[in-house]
Amino acid sequence: MSTTTAPSKSLAEMIRSGPMVVAPGAYDCITARLIEQAGYPAVYMTGAGTSAAHGLPDYGLVTMSEMVANARRITSCISVPLVSDSDTGYGNELNAYRTVQEFERAGVSGIHIEDQVFPKKCGHLDDKELVSIEDYAAKIRAAAAARRSKDFLIIARTDARAVAGFDEAIRRGNAAVEAGADVVFFEAPQTMEEVARVPQLIKAPCLLNMVLKGKTPHVNLKDAEKMGYRITILPGMLISSIIGLCDKMLADVKATGELAQPYAQIGPGGVFARFDAAAWDERRTAYRVPKIGKP
Repeated sequence: MSTTTAPSKSLAEMIRSGPMVVAPGAYDCITARLIEQAGYPAVYMTGAGTSAAHGLPDYGLVTMSEMVANARRITSCISVPLVSDSDTGYGNELNAYRTVQEFERAGVSGIHIEDQVFPKKCGHLDDKELVSIEDYAAKIRAAAAARRSKDFLIIARTDARAVAGFDEAIRRGNAAVEAGADVVFFEAPQTMEEVARVPQLIKAPCLLNMVLKGKTPHVNLKDAEKMGYRITILPGMLISSIIGLCDKMLADVKATGELAQPYAQIGPGGVFARFDAAAWDERRTAYRVPKIGKP
């Protein structure tokens, strides 16, 4: 696909109709391009993965500017919608307003804003703290007011399940919908029954976050769609697998002194081909004027 082609269908349209959107998590242009080339309809920019790519844990240490810069690089090299983590909106409702402006300018199709205090923690870690429901609603209201396009999605994430219980998380999700959220991201339901109940109780489309070895039980994607979820993100699937593979490869090479061939599936030319080498090869000569003979 051309890296300059706009998405043929917006993320908002996908969520309103059609099959459930599955968006694996990317943290850089390589993983984003692989997701698109594998045929997924959207890409999710994981905050945890982006933090790790900056050498940091997912503790809210990466700034809004750093997140937007990464999102801008990713949107420049894919032609499917990108939805991004935007943590807590990086402050109060004024910060949330500017956060929406910056991500929208970067070509992102939607962001999620959560109700943790700033700096936040990964949703599948313990000892999280929440802002008041009034402060949370104010952020969502500001975020909804800031967007220029109605197709830019405001996704309200609540981490209240682990702190204040299931019912409070549902209450916060619906309060966010009343404040202008398009989608609700109920973080870390803890049983299969809770997973199934969320779309029944939330008055808006719901996002399911599937985290390997996280607090949410494993759900087959087809079952998630039957439950009523409209989008599922897989934030840690690639980065967790990449870390595991890199650990094994590095240990094997260190132990044997040999570069294990099974790991090298394609050579340099094959790698470059995945990133538009053919188009750049054409440009090598496309702009040169043929030499003019001597008079």
